[in-house]
Amino acid sequence: MEVFLTYLKVFAVGGLVCLAGQILINKTKMSSARILVLYMMIGVVLELSGAFEYMKQFAGSGVTIPIMGFGSNLAKGALEGAKANGFMGAVTGGISAVAAGLTTVIVCGLGFGVIARSRSKKV
Repeated sequence: MEVFLTYLKVFAVGGLVCLAGQILINKTKMSSARILVLYMMIGVVLELSGAFEYMKQFAGSGVTIPIMGFGSNLAKGALEGAKANGFMGAVTGGISAVAAGLTTVIVCGLGFGVIARSRSKKV
């Protein structure tokens, strides 16, 4: 039963994050790119304020998988890099923190690009 409740929390929180994004798409004139950047910046602000850790403990991948988790990891890496290596650590720390995820996205995108065949939509 505990596993079911964990999945329910993750699904509910992740769903609320997506619902908020969908409402922004439907009710505002914001482009998808602006919403993406907004969510990433929300993740950065939540990480800097310390609130993201509590959200992560409660909802797990419901908040870490969406783009907010990417922003949080960038901020966390920049902070750790700044503590270790000063200004240059702040610049390079964020990219180092998300390097594995970015590499996976690039490799998977390349793989699907090679396998898939693009077609024009028939109107």
